[in-house]
Amino acid sequence: MNNSSLPVAIIGGGPAGLAAAAHLSKRGHSFLLFESGEKLGNHFLDYAHVRLFSTWEYNIDEAAKYLLEKNGVELPNPDELPLGGEIATKYLQPLGNLPELKPFIYLNSKVVHTARKGFDKVKSKGREDAPFELHVESSNQEVQRYYARAVIDATGTWQQPNPLVSGGLIEKSSSNIHYRIPDILHEDRKTFENKRVLIIGSGHSAFHSILELAKLKTKAPNTEITWMIRRSNIEEIMGGGDNDQLPERGALGTRLKQVISDGAVNVYTSAVVQSLRKSNGNRVIVHADVQGEPMTSGPYDEVIANTGSRPAFQFLSEIRYTADPALESVPALAPLIDPNVHSCGTVRPHGEKELRQPEKDFYIIGAKSYGRAPTFLMATGYEQARSVTAYLCGDEKAAERVELHLPETGVCSTNPPVLEIQLVNNNSCCS
Repeated sequence: MNNSSLPVAIIGGGPAGLAAAAHLSKRGHSFLLFESGEKLGNHFLDYAHVRLFSTWEYNIDEAAKYLLEKNGVELPNPDELPLGGEIATKYLQPLGNLPELKPFIYLNSKVVHTARKGFDKVKSKGREDAPFELHVESSNQEVQRYYARAVIDATGTWQQPNPLVSGGLIEKSSSNIHYRIPDILHEDRKTFENKRVLIIGSGHSAFHSILELAKLKTKAPNTEITWMIRRSNIEEIMGGGDNDQLPERGALGTRLKQVISDGAVNVYTSAVVQSLRKSNGNRVIVHADVQGEPMTSGPYDEVIANTGSRPAFQFLSEIRYTADPALESVPALAPLIDPNVHSCGTVRPHGEKELRQPEKDFYIIGAKSYGRAPTFLMATGYEQARSVTAYLCGDEKAAERVELHLPETGVCSTNPPVLEIQLVNNNSCCS
């Protein structure tokens, strides 16, 4: 089998995967794209109601823009902030429907195994001459094999949420523990109004949930909001405010500071959840260590777990890949994005060279390249896709010419100030 005549296989129909497809198409190189969901941009539809903090300017890839304009597709206003659902319906799905891409996109197609044809992970001799073999399961559970000269893994992390309980223990599923961003003010309003609600997590998803609950509380005053975070200094996660080059991202933290100062939210810092149990009324009681002391909190009617997510590697068991032992990111990126070190989100330019894996012509791009780190922006994935596809098409100069310009967060300080707020008594018990 002549590998050079084979397509590049792209796993994942999100922003980074479709950007890779657009770049390959623009360069006249063949590809196959496999998306496990029934629609492109499937995970954006899970939080269709959430307003993103980056404008369309940062959310559309240049090669994708070229193809869309070539086909007469009207693009959104670059200065507007899209909803999550609009990323799918106004960008990714129209892109995937273009004649240059649509014939080579397979929906409801889950890649369940990837390997070199005839090789397990151990065997080396002749390995790089063998094509990649992908086992793809369709919605009717039939599995077909496809062959490729290269593989780009752009599967993201969204469908693998981090557990609530410390140590990574996965708790039993429960209808009142929500591993998503609920539509609190509309579709899910009855679930949360006048309820005791606990939010766990310290990222922008948690910010959104708290702010929506605070709005709900103005209409349903018996709604009680409690927030637990592992950080000891809450100011570290509040963002850069007016100094943030993405104004809406900065405004999130500013609005959150205000609702906390107004007393709408009970806050536990340095909180590590040790276990959960259910009360007789099926409410959730939380056992946690708070500032080093054991505490029981609750019961809560609903728990929102905005705890981030992690990559999945099961389908790569016979591929020679490496990941940072802590973040599960591409190793070269780990020092740049480690939340233990900084939270500013500023990442130096990087591309194909930094994304290389021990398995030649196999790459992990997009949110998955960041592993468990929470600071990924779509613009980063687009530049990764451009650089990697340029290299796979033989244009090494273009691959090396990496230009990544991310908006500054305004929080790149090693000693952030302490936010002066009234925290709840950490020794308070359940009621």
